[in-house]
Parts: sequence; structure tokens; C-alpha cells
Amino acid sequence: MRDVVEGVWNALTGASPEAFELTGTEDVLPGPYRVAAAATASVAAATLAAAEMLRQRDIEPGVVTADTRHAAAAFQSERLLRVDGVGAESAWAPLSGDYRTADGWVRLHCNYPRHEAAVCWGLGVPATREAVEKAVAGRPAREVEHAVVSAGGAAAELRSPEDWAAHPQGEAVASLPLVSLTPLGPAPKRTLFYSDRPLGGIRVLELTHVLAGPVAGRILAAHGADVLHVGAAHLPRVEALVRDTGQGKRSTFVALDIEGGRARLKKLISRADVLVQSFRPGALERIGFGPAELAELRPGLVIADLSAYGWQGPWARRRGFDSLVQMSNGLAWGDPPAPLPVQALDHGTGWLTAAAVMTALHRQVVDGGTWRARLSLAGTGRWLDSLGRKDPAAADVDHGDLLEEADSAYGRLTRVRMAGGLPGAQPYWEFGTREPGVDKPTWTP
Repeated sequence: MRDVVEGVWNALTGASPEAFELTGTEDVLPGPYRVAAAATASVAAATLAAAEMLRQRDIEPGVVTADTRHAAAAFQSERLLRVDGVGAESAWAPLSGDYRTADGWVRLHCNYPRHEAAVCWGLGVPATREAVEKAVAGRPAREVEHAVVSAGGAAAELRSPEDWAAHPQGEAVASLPLVSLTPLGPAPKRTLFYSDRPLGGIRVLELTHVLAGPVAGRILAAHGADVLHVGAAHLPRVEALVRDTGQGKRSTFVALDIEGGRARLKKLISRADVLVQSFRPGALERIGFGPAELAELRPGLVIADLSAYGWQGPWARRRGFDSLVQMSNGLAWGDPPAPLPVQALDHGTGWLTAAAVMTALHRQVVDGGTWRARLSLAGTGRWLDSLGRKDPAAADVDHGDLLEEADSAYGRLTRVRMAGGLPGAQPYWEFGTREPGVDKPTWTP
């Protein structure tokens, strides 16, 4: 696994990492893919990036550590979360799932009302599982995928790894780096104000939804950033995931479909240090918040753009989620589909995004500039696939000692403790999850 960590760090920085230690074995998660190795490397990379920020404050970080069992727990944190001792309800809507088609399999994502409506509209059926199964069973998978996507929904045909490699989007993803980190324009070098935490005094504006973006914001909060999540009151939420990913963040609502809301967002961005956003490529640009506008509005901003299928190719603007990308790129190939044991593309992309953000902040301290990081679930999937395979068997794993309790707006949380060891400033969340929209759309003094 050391080679995996070193490869990720080289992709981020072009250099070799400082001292780090890895513990544990890869049998903490089942399946043939090296998900535990990818999880451990992602945790290590983010913690190494935090260590570099600590060095910029003249604080010796100590030796960074990452453990496979803890990393695996972090990658399934939404499953392990308890509220007042009760586990979370299923995050999946009744119509979400894998469906057998006339020639294979397709997955439909119906967790949001508009996506469920698109499935029913595209297939011409009422909103019942039986009706959808019957309609899908008589059609080719690709036809179902096309019908649902054309109606504005989210679906993915199960493709083999070979089919994905030959697909135009598969070819586009293969040409992209795991993490793209590029300068957007000039800006003065960043001055860090006193703090004993890596990201103390750093303001992070998070315009994201499930799951990779909120994971990134949660990690940045654990290293001391002031993270403000921006949502909208009228948009649906998957509450089980909100409770898990909202640790240490404030939460506000801003209506971006009206001029007053866009003006409020401009004010927030003008005083932010980081913007993490997971709108589909081009969506923010259409309302005046493209990369050029952001660089002009806030010189020195770090922008992290997350997408499902990458930023090039015919599917660059396609809706996508972890479960759908696994179907498209062949990671779930099987009959029936065999998904990864955790939502590794979401969690992995979240941890890598946090690492990229902290790397960009470090570059600002040294060189200045406005920076843009771009990552995708499909890119993370390609990286995972490149790590090779392992014995699919898994050991019995107890996560009890990795859990901690905290108060929240939802009740007493039992949650996975923040992963990654940083002796100079161990990461932690200052408070539990708050209610969505409860905070004012302003920065704390």
C-alpha cells in the first residue's frame, strides 16, 4: 500500500511524501477490488496534505498514520452512524435499484422526486416497482438508459470493463489525471493567521449534495476549517446522509434561482478561501459563477469541481452517482451486478478532493495564485481498477473502538471518529450535525 500512497501523493504534488506509517491488512472489506488500499491511501493523502499546512504554521506535524480498518470504517460511515442508538434508515428510494432487462441489467436512481418522475415519464409507467420491472424487462438496457436520461433522469446500463474502455466516455476518462490541479490566475501569496490547526482561519464554501462533496467538506472541517454548506430550502435531501456528512459544518439556505440569492452567494464567495462544488459541469457557469468569474470575484480562491463522469467527453454533463458509475465503468460487472462493498467512488473522491484543496492552499502560501482542482467519480473508479485485485474473502471486523459520541440537532450521534493520524494536530469535529439551513448566510467573525 505504500506504493499506492506514494502514487497518489505524486499525482497531487509531483513529489515524494514525508514520513508516514500504514497499519492493517486489506481483508477488512470483501470483494476482489483493492477498496481498502484505495481508502487507506486516500486518508493518508489528505492527512499528509494537512501535515504540510501545519508545517507552514511552523508546527511539527509528526509522522502521519493511516489504518486500513479505520479507513474502511470511514468509507462506510453512513452505515455505521447511529442516532440515539438507532441505525439510519435506508438511503435508497423504493424505485431505486438494479433491474433485469431484455439483454442485461440497468440501474435506476430514484432517490429524488424529479428523478423518479423522469423514470416514470421516460418509460411511460406509474410509480410502482412492478410497473417499472415489467417495462424494463422487455427492453434492451441501452434503450432504457437512453429513455430515462433523455427524460432528465439518472440511469446506467451495466457495461463490461471492455465495453467501457471502448466507449467514448471511457476513453475520455482514461485520458484524464486522477486529480487536475491548475492555476486560474494571479493572486498574492496567502498569509496564514495564527492557529494550532492545519486549516484554522480558512473559510470553505460548500455547494454540494450527496456524497463526495459533503465528505470533502467534512474532512476540511475536521482539520479546522470554517465550513459553510449552502443548500436550498425547496430541494429534497437524503436525511440519513445529511446527518452523517454534516459533522463540524454550519448550514444555510441560499436560493440561486433568484437575483437576490445570487447576490448573496457573490458576497459569500468574495470572502471565502475555498469553494467546493458538485453541480453538473457548466451549471454554475450558466448563472454567472464560471471559473473566470470566480477568479475575478475572489483572487486567491481555491475552486474544487466534482463531477460524475469527468470534465471531457460526451458524458461530461451527464447526471451520475456512485452506484451508476460503477455500472457504467464495469466495476459492478456480473450477473446480477456486483457492486463494491462500500460507496468507494464517493468517499474516495471526497478524501482526494480534501487532499487537493489543502495542496492548493499550500501552493498559495508558497507561490500565490488562484487554483482549480477537478476530480470525478469515474476517474476515482479508473484509479481503483488500476490497483489490481486481491483475495475477495474478508475477515470479521469490529468497528466499536473507532466510534465516538457527539450531540447534534438530531440527537446523540454515534459516529466514526475522524480517520488519519496527525500527532501535531489530531483532526476532530468541533460540533455535531446541525439542522439544514439553520445558520445565517454569513461568515463567522
